[in-house]
Amino acid sequence: MSVVETWVSEDTGGVPRTDAASRVRARRPWAAAFGRLVRSELGLIAGRRRNQVGLLILAAVPLILGIAVWYTAPPADAGGPPFFSSITQNGMFIAMTALIVQMPLFLPLAAAALSGDAIAGEAGSGTLRYVLTVPVGRIRLLLAKYLAALVGLFIGVLVIAVTGVITGLVLFGSGPVLTLSGFELTYAEGLMRVGAAVLYTTAALAAVLAIGILISTLTEQPIAAMIAVVVVTMSMQILTTLDQLAWLHPYLIAHHWLASIDLFREPVFTEGMVDGLWVFATYVVIALGLAMWRFRTKDITS
Repeated sequence: MSVVETWVSEDTGGVPRTDAASRVRARRPWAAAFGRLVRSELGLIAGRRRNQVGLLILAAVPLILGIAVWYTAPPADAGGPPFFSSITQNGMFIAMTALIVQMPLFLPLAAAALSGDAIAGEAGSGTLRYVLTVPVGRIRLLLAKYLAALVGLFIGVLVIAVTGVITGLVLFGSGPVLTLSGFELTYAEGLMRVGAAVLYTTAALAAVLAIGILISTLTEQPIAAMIAVVVVTMSMQILTTLDQLAWLHPYLIAHHWLASIDLFREPVFTEGMVDGLWVFATYVVIALGLAMWRFRTKDITS
């Protein structure tokens, strides 16, 4: 018997291991269980009909937007929001415009739906007790649900961007991208900035999702959790319009979630996005921390 074959892991009770992969699995069995749980949650999210319909709605917005602009074909100097007037110059702006249009309502609504299903939905349907039999513990279960929902939101944002880019390419073609500052970018540089906008938008939704997960641990009614998340996000948007509360604006998620517009300026204004990322991270840490404390002590009765 070789040296490798006689190797025995200390954490497997004397069971021989013959390869490095087996040693890693033996030392970290919880990692494999956590990974399976995340994949299982992703499968549940992808399999729900309402999530599939929601994804189609998210994808339909840039398509409808592109067709509407192509059909009306306003001149570039016709005025209006900068991104709308820039679409006819380069179709890539359809992707950015679609993200901006959907950020105030549709994307937070998607985060509300996913977070409501995560805990409250399981409790309301009476399956949460069975889910807790998975040997990863309540905290890891909560984190797995959060991670799976965040991946689902990232896919939704990515679908919006990809649909917008493809629609713009078909209707308006490719070519140099004229930024809001009047400088030209190559098409590849434009794609990279759209990709950065996707990541930034996902970061904003991560904060909304964390709030939703916290609310989801406080109730067993998924609809109530969804409505509460929508009320919170809409309230933040309303507060950002009140000049009397200007001191509060920098601490609100809604104040920062459209800062990705600065990606299409030259040079890129990074200050707003950096501030936004700090705010998003703070909400995630606080909301998830409270959610883990609540879920760990929650009496699961259904």
